[in-house]
Amino acid sequence: MPITLNGSTGITTPSIDASAGNSALTTLSVGGNNISSVNSLGFRNRIINGDMRIDQRNAGASVTPSQASYLVDRWVFNFTQASKFSFQQNAGSVTPPAGFTNYLGATVVSAVSVGAGDVFVLRQRIEGFNVSDLGWGAAGAQTVTLSFWVRSSLTGTFGGALQNNAENRAYPFSYAISAANTWEQKTVTIAGDTTGTWLTNNSTGIILNFSLGCGSTFSGTAGAWAANNFNTVTGATSVVGTNGATFYVTGVQLEAGSVATPFERRDYGREAILCYRYYQQYAGEFQGFCALNNQAFMSKNLPVIMRATPTVTISGTLAVDNWGIGSFTGSGSAVETASVGLVRFSVNTSGRTIGTGVSWQGSSVTISAEL
Repeated sequence: MPITLNGSTGITTPSIDASAGNSALTTLSVGGNNISSVNSLGFRNRIINGDMRIDQRNAGASVTPSQASYLVDRWVFNFTQASKFSFQQNAGSVTPPAGFTNYLGATVVSAVSVGAGDVFVLRQRIEGFNVSDLGWGAAGAQTVTLSFWVRSSLTGTFGGALQNNAENRAYPFSYAISAANTWEQKTVTIAGDTTGTWLTNNSTGIILNFSLGCGSTFSGTAGAWAANNFNTVTGATSVVGTNGATFYVTGVQLEAGSVATPFERRDYGREAILCYRYYQQYAGEFQGFCALNNQAFMSKNLPVIMRATPTVTISGTLAVDNWGIGSFTGSGSAVETASVGLVRFSVNTSGRTIGTGVSWQGSSVTISAEL
């Protein structure tokens, strides 16, 4: 079968009919900045955990979040009034769209009429290193396409926005949900911003917002860049305004180009590693030795280089086991040092001498370098 190479449109291969016994491939066309293929040729989707598979913090449990709490990995909820929503991976146990096994669900537990300064926003902050090639903030800024699956008990016009780190540049977008309690796929194409400051380092490069209710202060005109802190479009449906209302989302993809391609399905291990750059959680056993009398040191080599020097939190009960002798109680566990690739803990171990091997059991350790 011929493969066509064109200087303007790129590479084109003919579709292969799977019903005729061939592999189920589709046409691949590479033109300009667009890649169209069922299989990715790289890091096409700039959203991490867009299919909501990874949930280190809550393991599928329902939560009523505090301000800026992460729900499933990489997805955070910002709000101005507490205790209005519960969130859960696979909330309501509805069947996800074909090809997906997970989604993130929001349920209104206490309805409120939003004021001008209110926000209820589900968002992901995308690291600048992962969008630096888009060239935003200068001539030649690349167009991007956002696609996602959404389901709500409400219908109407809904909204969201792309923003920069300073939240002084925003592109509000709208999409329609036409049938209640039905999965619908949405696509929004957005011309790259040629002005403003867009970070290309390990800080936030782009913020993606899905609004669940925002006041007029944070609402703007759809389809245009604005020098303002807009999270949604004016007149969008306020999910938080209806008690018991639901909003479910999955398959979120943001990619370069003006064409929405099939969702990039990275294997579970790779997706988890991408999440670990921002957050890791451990419980169980850490091993080390007494480098000083009465003090043990235990190190954890991190499986991935974190975005920045992390904040480490130790919680839970603590027991220390003297290898081959039996358990005893340690105290005063603390983070001795932390870097992007290593965390070292110290534990007071009364009565233990230099060189004694110990294992530290039962504590929960969270390591966070979230944006």
